[in-house]
Amino acid sequence: MADAISDSQVVAVLRPFVRACAPMLDALRESDPFGLQARARREDEVADEGFKKKMLDTLSAVKVPGTGAWAAMDIDQRAGWWINRVGRITALLTSIPGLGGALADRLPVQDTLGAASQGLVLCAIAGEYGVTDVGSRVRLIASVLFERDIDPDLASGVGRAAAEESAEDSETARLTEELDESRGKHGKATAKAVAGTLWRLGRSLWGITEELEKRPRGRLVHRALGMLPVVGAAGDYLGERSGLKKVWKRAHAWLMAHREWA
Repeated sequence: MADAISDSQVVAVLRPFVRACAPMLDALRESDPFGLQARARREDEVADEGFKKKMLDTLSAVKVPGTGAWAAMDIDQRAGWWINRVGRITALLTSIPGLGGALADRLPVQDTLGAASQGLVLCAIAGEYGVTDVGSRVRLIASVLFERDIDPDLASGVGRAAAEESAEDSETARLTEELDESRGKHGKATAKAVAGTLWRLGRSLWGITEELEKRPRGRLVHRALGMLPVVGAAGDYLGERSGLKKVWKRAHAWLMAHREWA
């Protein structure tokens, strides 16, 4: 029988994971995705002002990071946006292994990608609540996904050796390599780079595979459907979406119970 996974092992895996999630999420959250703000500043310099202003007002009403509508949303609404919008994308990517039915479910691919997707969304939700430090996000993920209560000092990396810090830095850089290359070449993170980074994030969790089985999942009907070839992808997608709703409920409860950062 394999030795139980320790809290230290969980933290060693989750710290670079959390750090790698931050650049992707922060870039999306803080960006002006449609160039609305810059275009609005040039409004007075452009002819046919009435039509262009109407178009800008319409785009600004779209609830995405960087728009006026986003700024007007409360914390719960923003958290819900991450679940409903980003969650759909990550759930779709996660469900792809389900095309193989039961065979794919015997491999760690489904759990690792699913856990990576859930962890990514958890980091996004944490950011909307003002929780930006790595240690708190590690504790949040460990609690919501693995039902572990991690010691705050351990999660924050207090008392670590220099070699451990260096290893964490190297792993974080490896996980974000595709994002960095994409930004350098295209000036932004492409869909391909995001998908590739999600895969890397998932693979980084292989060291705690046994823990991944604890993560929130869909209903039994979703799992049964996921065992079937071809249509298994639909079952897995619905299951991941259902799992994300459970993640949100647990995250909200945890964040409300741990408000020392407020």
